[in-house]
Amino acid sequence: MFYKETEYALRGLVYIQLQNYRQRIPGISEISSEIGAPRPYIAKILQRLVKQGLVNSQKGKNGGFYFEPSKPELYLREVVAFTEGEHLFHGCGLGLKECSNDSPCPLHEQLIPIRESVRQLLNNETIQNLARKLHTGEEIQIGRHED
Repeated sequence: MFYKETEYALRGLVYIQLQNYRQRIPGISEISSEIGAPRPYIAKILQRLVKQGLVNSQKGKNGGFYFEPSKPELYLREVVAFTEGEHLFHGCGLGLKECSNDSPCPLHEQLIPIRESVRQLLNNETIQNLARKLHTGEEIQIGRHED
């Protein structure tokens, strides 16, 4: 459903928060290995997320990535909007330049409720909540999945 970059960003951020809950600050090699992402690619993604202020990093021997506990929780919408832009929420399902309520594409009406469901999910779910579910055993582990 999402670009590969978004999938890696979401999985990486959930993994980082999960490890933070365990009082650990994971490094890039560990994150890459655990979420099944190519190291250079996830490093680039996380570097951009740090620059944007969505996650923090610490350099040095014991360096890695972490969430500042005093910051508000990170909503999935913020991550998706950063990696994919707003087209997911507003663009045409067929990629047409001219698609609106006044001039709809053949999928326009069918996509409205789907888009609204995705919007609600991304606006209501946080990285921290997903990691809490993993941490308390409500969900399966985040590791590799079928691409």
